[in-house]
Amino acid sequence: MSGFTISRRTMLAGSAMLLASTAMPTSGWAQTPKKGGRLVLAADSEPRNLNPAIVASNGVFFISSKIVETLAEASFDGKDGLAPRLALSWEGAVDGLSATFKLRDGVKWHDGKPFTSADVAFSALQIWKPLQNLGRTVFKDLAAVDTPDDLTAVFKFAKPTPFQLIRNALPALSSVVPKHIYEVGKIEDNPANNAPIGTGPFKFGEYKAGQYYRLTRNTDYWGKDEPYLDEIIYQVLPDRTSAASALEAEEIQLAAFSAVPLADLDRISKVPGLKVITKGYEGLTYQLVVEINHRRKELADLKVRQAIAHAIDKDFVVKTVFLGYAATATGPVPKNDPQFYTADVPTFAFDVAKANALLDEAGYIRGADGNRFSLKLLPAPYFNETKQFGDYLRQALAAIGIDAQLVNNDSAAHIKAVYTDHAFDLAVGPPVFRGDPAISTTILVQSGIPDGVPFSNQGGYKNDALDALIAKASGTLDTGARTDLYKEFQKEVAADLPLINVAEWSFISVARDTVGNIANNPRWAVSNWADTYLAG
Repeated sequence: MSGFTISRRTMLAGSAMLLASTAMPTSGWAQTPKKGGRLVLAADSEPRNLNPAIVASNGVFFISSKIVETLAEASFDGKDGLAPRLALSWEGAVDGLSATFKLRDGVKWHDGKPFTSADVAFSALQIWKPLQNLGRTVFKDLAAVDTPDDLTAVFKFAKPTPFQLIRNALPALSSVVPKHIYEVGKIEDNPANNAPIGTGPFKFGEYKAGQYYRLTRNTDYWGKDEPYLDEIIYQVLPDRTSAASALEAEEIQLAAFSAVPLADLDRISKVPGLKVITKGYEGLTYQLVVEINHRRKELADLKVRQAIAHAIDKDFVVKTVFLGYAATATGPVPKNDPQFYTADVPTFAFDVAKANALLDEAGYIRGADGNRFSLKLLPAPYFNETKQFGDYLRQALAAIGIDAQLVNNDSAAHIKAVYTDHAFDLAVGPPVFRGDPAISTTILVQSGIPDGVPFSNQGGYKNDALDALIAKASGTLDTGARTDLYKEFQKEVAADLPLINVAEWSFISVARDTVGNIANNPRWAVSNWADTYLAG
């Protein structure tokens, strides 16, 4: 791989360009799967809860998707972009009131008990709907799950629910957990949340705080001859600059989720024995947004929000913060989504003079110190890029007379401050677009979300017309009409600016060239890795 130089072309300018820009040469890659071996990779965080049925987030999926499986997984070439996992087939009723899943036979939980439709019904009704951060919206109208036999689960909805939405939600929101483990006691306090029991190709081995997670091969896995690996070790490396050194020293064999800093990619792509992969994240588009607390009088003024939007040089952010590995955003749906995205939305070009004029019109005149007012700005601590953008935004706001005071917290304190205590004026957030606006996107702007729900509208924004549009789309069964409604949704969000979409980006993996079957589905880093292997 020493002759490969990674492209810095915009990664998210449409599906066709994305696939073209991420195509990788195959010469020198390991081709013949081999059984056995220990895969060691970098992990930059330690989730407090490893149950993906409760916490649907990439930090949890990264580890637990190998242990706890979903009904279906994303696929580059499968029908409707899906591949079977615990479900072999799925079909929605014409009236939108039911969805039937035919389940895989012969599957066992890691403790030897059989997997049945009762587990699916329990997971959906007792966890996804009431407890899951994203499922409580998607499955809000789920009334019952009938189980006519051990291999059939029929979801019954109280209101017509688009099957397109349910289908799109399967990879991220349908992690199935064992009923017999969770039916006694409070689900949130179950020890299995930290030592998961699943049906996946790997079993939870052990966790040493600050050191590693260890997963071991499930010898009773339903996949023929899978998994190939004996063990997966997640070595905790919170300092991202250490991932590149660990790869070069052959201490680890894989660094996913851009664990190698973007600034190091060009150099490391030339190191013999290492490969840089930009595929495998197409179903996990991150969005850089400015979250706004509308309880603050100044920020409730549309002219002020427009001024802030005009003060942000999105092109500069893409080139400087993301070193070109991103795209500018126009609204709440990313450009690489071929179905829902529309460019026909209001935009606010970088224009400092216009921003200052809008603030003057709004009545916020500069004081003797040059400032109009001060704000508390909380950048999300999860990525270098969100923290760097926080520094940039502070400077951009200073240019229009807004004094932004940075407050840097760790992950737990940030989530509490923004999503529970509402102790912020502006926050930098990285929500994920998961292939459908109803999944982790509309929740960012609709009102009525309970306090404490992460990555949701906790800024006090309320727009009855937008809420009505979201509600209408959630019950529209016709795919074309539903798509049109979400295009209107994008226009309304871009015009009223409940939040400001700045950029959208994907991730990079770096691996030793002995690691095979990397990036072979759009959610590879958070899929089950049953077919991942190490060549001798």
